Amino acid sequence: MRTIVPFNDDWLFLPEKVGQEAADSRFERVTLPHTNKIFPHHNFDNLEYQFISTYRKRFALPEPLNGRQVYIDFDGAMIACEVWLNGNKLGEHEGGYTPFSFDLTDYVRENGENVLTVYLDSTERKDIPPYGFVVDYLTFGGIYRDVRLRYVEQCHIADVFVRTKDVLTDNRCAEVDIWVTNQSTNPKKAAIYCGAEYTEYGAAETETTIEVEPNSTIKVTLTLPGEQFKLWSLHGNRDLFGLYECRVQLYEVDKDGKLINDDSAIVDIFPEIRFGFREAEFRDDGFYLNGERIKLIGLDRHQTYPYIGAAAPKRLQRQDADILKYELGCNIVRTSHYPQSPHFLDRCDEIGLLVFEEIPGWQHIGDNDWQGISLRDVQAMIERDRNHPSIVLWGVRINESPDNEAFYRATNELARRLDPTRQTGGVRNFRESQFLEDVFTYNDFSNTVLEPHVTPYLITEFNGHMFPTKSWDSEDRLIEHALRHARIQDKQFGIQSISGAIGWCAFDYNTHREFGSGDRICYHGVMDIFRLPKYAAYFYESQLPPEQRVVLRAATVWSPGDRSEGGNDPLVVFSNCDEIALYVGDYGNGRYQPDRASFPNLPHPPFLIPGLGIHATWGLENGDLRLVGYINGQPAAEQKISARGLPHALLLKADFTELKADGADMTRLVFKIVDEYGNRLPYTNQCVSFEIDGPADLIGENPFALMGGQAALYVKARREPGTVTIRATTPRLEPTLETITIT
Repeated sequence: MRTIVPFNDDWLFLPEKVGQEAADSRFERVTLPHTNKIFPHHNFDNLEYQFISTYRKRFALPEPLNGRQVYIDFDGAMIACEVWLNGNKLGEHEGGYTPFSFDLTDYVRENGENVLTVYLDSTERKDIPPYGFVVDYLTFGGIYRDVRLRYVEQCHIADVFVRTKDVLTDNRCAEVDIWVTNQSTNPKKAAIYCGAEYTEYGAAETETTIEVEPNSTIKVTLTLPGEQFKLWSLHGNRDLFGLYECRVQLYEVDKDGKLINDDSAIVDIFPEIRFGFREAEFRDDGFYLNGERIKLIGLDRHQTYPYIGAAAPKRLQRQDADILKYELGCNIVRTSHYPQSPHFLDRCDEIGLLVFEEIPGWQHIGDNDWQGISLRDVQAMIERDRNHPSIVLWGVRINESPDNEAFYRATNELARRLDPTRQTGGVRNFRESQFLEDVFTYNDFSNTVLEPHVTPYLITEFNGHMFPTKSWDSEDRLIEHALRHARIQDKQFGIQSISGAIGWCAFDYNTHREFGSGDRICYHGVMDIFRLPKYAAYFYESQLPPEQRVVLRAATVWSPGDRSEGGNDPLVVFSNCDEIALYVGDYGNGRYQPDRASFPNLPHPPFLIPGLGIHATWGLENGDLRLVGYINGQPAAEQKISARGLPHALLLKADFTELKADGADMTRLVFKIVDEYGNRLPYTNQCVSFEIDGPADLIGENPFALMGGQAALYVKARREPGTVTIRATTPRLEPTLETITIT
């Protein structure tokens, strides 16, 4: 029988390459996922992780082989590695974003201790994507994704692909491709069972018998009727939008070749495959999901984080999907510029967030060897992720690279062969590019929206690098940053032949010295590097349907002297309300409608409220701002902003107050200095200090010199349960506490 064992615990790490004879005492004990250097600050330098390191793990087999094969599966290691077991080299792998495996069986000791060694080269090698040219993001180093041991019988299920078909007809079905491998020297007869429950009362299921020749793999396709299954959609409620699990099992057969329907006869159970019935298609007149035309509005995502680089555990990866869908109101995300964490994609499936996933690389196609790695990346990405219903488009062209007909014909042909159910796209930044994919995916940096010259057509980047904006920039710049996103999204909503627009980008990110703002951070995000909002984030969340969440966000600190020439005229408010009433102190300034003249196509245009210049007049008291949002004539939301602008409180809040005692689990710990109504004060520059008590560690700067009025640390659980208390202090404000339970 198959057994999968988590293999993240009890690794040893040394930031240099050493031989087997090096003493364990020289190493640091770490838990995966791991960045090859934990930084005390969020401004990284690429040289700080560019070295060859040694990872070592001593282990005894958790259970006997009993004639089985045992593999080690890596979800990702940056960027090239050699793997050794007990002094025997198992092999090498080049590329940091796709999974790889090694067979341990020939060299593993069934009794006693084994020593696994990984030599990890994290230098930015020009022979491995994405390098070859300067790259506008840091890759970081380390075994930064999960690792597992996998036991399988010599005859076992190698892969499963669930292809839904004729989704919108009465003949809906799932064709399940199953690959069975026989690593023994004898032919094997077996039976395959395949099934999926559509309610607690019923299931679709089928079975067949097979024979597999020695040292070979065969493919079998079974069909499950699908009329009882609900469609997967964007609704984000698992009971409603149709996320199902396909079970595939391999059984022994009796002397007549019939399946022995008994648990004792099970040879292999493949991990359950989640899938959904849905039809996703980019057409000449836009994008359609299950026959319904949907305008796509989204953001690009880098998978990196402050302090920890790319080594974010499951909880943080899943939280990014929630932020994109529920906080920012996106219905699509592009995984720029590489395949991203399986945990992130799993959450996209669960909540109904569409995904455009692409291969690693940036503006360079390299030589033949480099292109060979890219073709392997196409295959690894698609074979890993093709069961995710959230993924609607494969990116098979290296971002912003020059044309190369032979290479890109090969990537497209490979993608279509591996997954005939999805279309391909290829991100470019020049319109004259050869169109070999199914969808023309284009980075439009015109600061407007160019009319499509071919279709289907999807905008995959705009704005970000053209107008970098920090959380503590002047109000003028923060507002303009937000309105640039609003203008582009408004224009694309008005052009039917554009499927949608994905803005650059969701979160600020670490970069090389050739980019960024002097501190090696690209401030291109609508949120900062801590996933905390700028005004542009207010625009995106204002496009949420009000029945999902009412949004009322004034884009101002309500200070008469912050903007050029002073005043707050016009006041910009992002909201999905029908109407807004505005009050200054005790003075009612009137009711206002969204600016549909300037933004005729958006679901919820911004409010641009004029006539507030009088409140900047010298000598007149500027009272507190109060906004009331109305829906269907009834008050639905209220926001107040203090005119005093003085620090009132230090807030401290963990996103999650319960963590697992596994040595890896983390939560973001947000802190901010606010006025009496809870609004952050972006120009506070006080130091905030932290004390922690309990079985967890703080990851980040302590004390923290606050900029922008808000920031975050991470709390990382240790291995023992208990209660963790974090205390934050800053001069002239009351200390504040947060409590987290480790279980």
